[in-house]
Amino acid sequence: MSANPSAALADLLAPEETAARQAAMHSTMRKQRMQDFIFHKVTMLFAASVLLVLVGIIVSLAIGAAPAFRQFGLGFITSVEWDPVDDKYGALIAITGTLVTSFIALLIAFPVSFGIALFLTEICPVWLRRPMGTAVELLAGVPSIIYGMWGLFVFAPMFADHVQPFLKATLGQLPVIGKLFAGPMMGIGILTAGLILAVMIIPFISSVMRDVFEIVPAVLKESAYGLGCTKWEVVRKIVLPYTKTGVVGGVMLGLGRALGETMAVTFVIGNANTLSWSLFSAGNSISSTLANEFAEAKPLQMASLFALALILFAITFIVLSAAKLMLAGMSRKEGVK
Repeated sequence: MSANPSAALADLLAPEETAARQAAMHSTMRKQRMQDFIFHKVTMLFAASVLLVLVGIIVSLAIGAAPAFRQFGLGFITSVEWDPVDDKYGALIAITGTLVTSFIALLIAFPVSFGIALFLTEICPVWLRRPMGTAVELLAGVPSIIYGMWGLFVFAPMFADHVQPFLKATLGQLPVIGKLFAGPMMGIGILTAGLILAVMIIPFISSVMRDVFEIVPAVLKESAYGLGCTKWEVVRKIVLPYTKTGVVGGVMLGLGRALGETMAVTFVIGNANTLSWSLFSAGNSISSTLANEFAEAKPLQMASLFALALILFAITFIVLSAAKLMLAGMSRKEGVK
């Protein structure tokens, strides 16, 4: 027994205080575990909700498209006929218009966007970067119907009067690709739609590229410059390998916008159910067909429109999957090296 009464009292109370502290600690741990459990389940629910919405979209499109595929079979995809009077429908014209306009848009937008992002991150003076970057981002916020109206009333007449005659007189005289630049010069058509789409997706691609270029560590670029590399060599050997995933992501974002764009394409593509080698000729895309015919569609026509929407979904899925596989292949090759 301790000679000091206060020390003896402390010895008696110490186990009780220790037990109280342990109980409080256990209570806090239980509370934290419960919070972690709830947080985990809620975030998992959020992630699962995206998948549920995606599955719901696919199922609804498949159910809506089932009558068209029962009626026409897989020939629906390869048929060029679209005749609401006789209730005969085919998707080839719309699929071709969608792919060709998106390819033209990406062919033009990718190098332009790359140049914009490269200029803003590597060449542009510091005082000019923010205003120019803001101007590029503002273009992404312009509604698509504005692009469509501008394309129809401003760009198409200029294109018909000045650009199409030049293309026909030059590229149109070449043996193989001359067919692409033949035909009537009306200003609207497949090529015009592709150009308008290019203008629309340039802000998206260039903004993503600029952001990913800016995350490259400065020490890597400074080391390359110290070894005597030029700006182009730094971009090709340092910046692009470091940011290839982000660059591909930006390109896919722009391509997804181009594949699904509706109003701007509807204004300038011509909305004609014809298939021609000429890029000057009017055509149709999946999105423009949906926009033009959904309001007054008959039952089988409505099912065909659902089938077109399902095909567009499949095209987008295939494109994104191909991009992911390409990135995976590039990563494996780097691992081997």
